[in-house]
Amino acid sequence: VQLVESGGGLVQPGGSLRLSCAASGFTFSDYAMSWYRQAPGKERELVAVISRLGGSTNYEEFVKGRFTISRDNAKNTVYLQMNSLKPEDTAAYYCNARSCSLGSLCVWKTPDYWGQGTQVTVSA
Repeated sequence: VQLVESGGGLVQPGGSLRLSCAASGFTFSDYAMSWYRQAPGKERELVAVISRLGGSTNYEEFVKGRFTISRDNAKNTVYLQMNSLKPEDTAAYYCNARSCSLGSLCVWKTPDYWGQGTQVTVSA
């Protein structure tokens, strides 16, 4: 089983990045997918979650209107489009997978799999 994040980097405030998380080794469409982030000295926090078929999503307040989570089950990949980035968005971003029933988000469940993370730095 692997979750491999990519797309991180250095971006100026107000800029955009799109993160990708490529999954392998399990049936991707059986899992709700989430993005988390962890800034230095802080706890890991949920950013966004998407249901198995993409029909349901949820965002933490601090990214609503700026970030969009999506998935392509044919490519076994989940994305996080990040716009209007702020310095406080600087963190390592991680994706994870939770086995879940259709239509649910299952954020209460312990994730089954985690990726290794990709660093996002927002700085002038």
